[in-house]
Amino acid sequence: MHRGTQEGAMASRLLHRLRHALAGDGPGEATVGPEAEQFPESSELEDDDAEGLSSRLSGTLSFTSAEDDEDDEDEDDEEAGPDPLPPGDGAAGEDAERSPPPDGQRGSQLLARQLQDFWKKSRNTLVPQRLLFEVTSANVVKDPPSKYVLYTLAVMGPGPPDRQPAQISRRYSDFERLHRNLQRQFRGPMAGISFPRKRLRRNFTAETIARRSQAFEQYLGHLHTVPELQHAADLQDFFVLPELRRAQSLTCTGLYREALALWANAWQLQAQLGTPSGPDRPLLTLAGLAVCHQELEDPREARACCERALQLLGDKSPHPLLAPFLEAHVRLSWRLGLDKRQSEAQLQALQEAGLTPTPPPSLKELLIKEVLD
Repeated sequence: MHRGTQEGAMASRLLHRLRHALAGDGPGEATVGPEAEQFPESSELEDDDAEGLSSRLSGTLSFTSAEDDEDDEDEDDEEAGPDPLPPGDGAAGEDAERSPPPDGQRGSQLLARQLQDFWKKSRNTLVPQRLLFEVTSANVVKDPPSKYVLYTLAVMGPGPPDRQPAQISRRYSDFERLHRNLQRQFRGPMAGISFPRKRLRRNFTAETIARRSQAFEQYLGHLHTVPELQHAADLQDFFVLPELRRAQSLTCTGLYREALALWANAWQLQAQLGTPSGPDRPLLTLAGLAVCHQELEDPREARACCERALQLLGDKSPHPLLAPFLEAHVRLSWRLGLDKRQSEAQLQALQEAGLTPTPPPSLKELLIKEVLD
């Protein structure tokens, strides 16, 4: 099937589900339609149930390859053995390998434009009721000796109608790690939530990828219907932490344009999901955005990020990022010929009280030293 047809069908499917969600339909009604298919809550179909499934789902996913059965021997141990990455560890190198390929990015950009058009048309008429998750591409990645499927999901939730959908790219082992961590901490709420089982063969066929794609959509949607799980730290980490680590790594190496896109996506994710754990990650994200905008010679956007951060900080007790944001705001305001007196006075008061050194550390210095865990 041509990629344009796949992208169009995928966008149509998500828009169909989004309309139902905006209208406040129940979870079961959100997938009713000519393109929807019945999917068992067990999340995985038996092989003999797969007949015809590929033809029904192939228009909703962008596959970069469909592997034959004999390729299954090359599969790495992530789906049939121990977890390759313990909880809490997330090397920037591996995370950098999870970036969607250019074709996937083009499909996501097409989806974003279509979703934005729909949101603008429905402004002030419909109110979103819940988060939506849609697998927009599923790509087989060969990284010898490993081989795995990278699932890219669009995340759309309640908020301003002009908000763009965020996106994440995760592999099976990331979902499995999340599931194990939540099971350990929330035995009761997790008892009724199914997860796609491991398979020793046929992991890279279109049927298996399609089944797992929809299973992961349902899995995340189910988690966000359980109040005890919605704001669990591990669930927040699953969505946001890899993006922040990759953005930080790129910023530290001077790849500011690439880092800017990741910081912006991380900001969108936090806006979609909410930030119940406090302002630290949003502030760090705004620091990354401000640094990248400044390095890319866009002082006006950098100053806007500083102002938003200062609004988040408010009148709370001094935060480690307060003085750096004030210093950046003063410097950028002077460069743009804008009023800097309030920030200058606040920074001077902190210095006179001995709450920050003179001069304070820069946002870039703190960003490089920050340990994300």
